[in-house]
Amino acid sequence: VLFVAGLSFVIGLERTFRFFFQKHKMKATAFFLGGVLIVLIGWPLIGMILEIYGFFLLFRGFFPVVVGFIRRVPVLGYLLNLPGISSLVDKVGESNNMV
Repeated sequence: VLFVAGLSFVIGLERTFRFFFQKHKMKATAFFLGGVLIVLIGWPLIGMILEIYGFFLLFRGFFPVVVGFIRRVPVLGYLLNLPGISSLVDKVGESNNMV
């Protein structure tokens, strides 16, 4: 709830509404907001799992930008370039679905 409220304060109500209710993001929005509702009903573990899945679907277009930025940070960039972690980060960072 606080995430959605904070996003609304930062980018405005209209842009937040347009972001969440784009035609190609309806499934992700349903999972995210459904997870919030389930947490409020009283099933926090299931609700949080649904929220995380919805969050991933909503913001997967931003992950390549975030990975590129983190790779330029001195200590974190070194950690992301370690052999086991590098291949996982490359898979997350190669998403071509832009917002």
